[in-house]
Amino acid sequence: MQHFSASPIEMVASLWRNRALIIALTKREILGRYRGSSLGILWSFFNPLLMLAVYTFVFSVVFNARWSSGSESKTEFALALFAGLTVFGLFSECVGRAPGLILSNVNYVKKVVFPLEILPWVSMGAALFHAFISLVVWLIFYGIFFGVPHLSVLLLPFVILPLLFFSMGISWVFSSLGVYLRDISQIIGVAITMLMFLSGIFYSVSSLPVEYQELLKINPLVPIIEQARDVLIWGKKPDYLLLFSYLGGSLVSAWLGFVWFQKTRKGFADVL
Repeated sequence: MQHFSASPIEMVASLWRNRALIIALTKREILGRYRGSSLGILWSFFNPLLMLAVYTFVFSVVFNARWSSGSESKTEFALALFAGLTVFGLFSECVGRAPGLILSNVNYVKKVVFPLEILPWVSMGAALFHAFISLVVWLIFYGIFFGVPHLSVLLLPFVILPLLFFSMGISWVFSSLGVYLRDISQIIGVAITMLMFLSGIFYSVSSLPVEYQELLKINPLVPIIEQARDVLIWGKKPDYLLLFSYLGGSLVSAWLGFVWFQKTRKGFADVL
């Protein structure tokens, strides 16, 4: 039986060694998603706009929500909401699609030479593309209503870097479990919906009672979403100590997920 290395070095080496294949598959994934539609890839621009309009109307008009006390700006609420949705969307797209990654690429399983471990990277690449489009939309609207964005916007990649590795670790685990437990995709769908309302996307965590703030911060998405808003909207520097701590934990999480995937992939062909 073929041996698959699960070392941290192999996790990085596989990414570098197959970088050209990952880029090619990511392009195919993005273009294939909109193939056959009249607007094509332009839907990646219109989708976040439409969702932003719906969420903003429901929460700021119907429920009369405001982001901070004393503020009557619906635009501020919309931008804060959109920033949170963009970060959460990056995570949810990767994790939500993970259980079906191997099942939808059965032909790759039969090929001994194909590096199955790169499929979550392909999903991550597509998610990053859509997050980038959403960020462009956000910057355009911020520029229209508030002028030139803060220079702290340039720190956003450093803020979301820990989230990328955290998402990869979970994606490797769920993509493997999806082969053996077909119901996992349904469970993940429900869990992601719950997380969306428990990640401080539609409200400011600081507006909650202290005991609930501490409880909510157990959710690993909350600090990243809060830090992303700080650098995008408020022009604040991120909490570097928090980010470096999160990054260390995320790297360990990614490696553990990679270990799980490499140890369980030997049975993929038998199950499929």
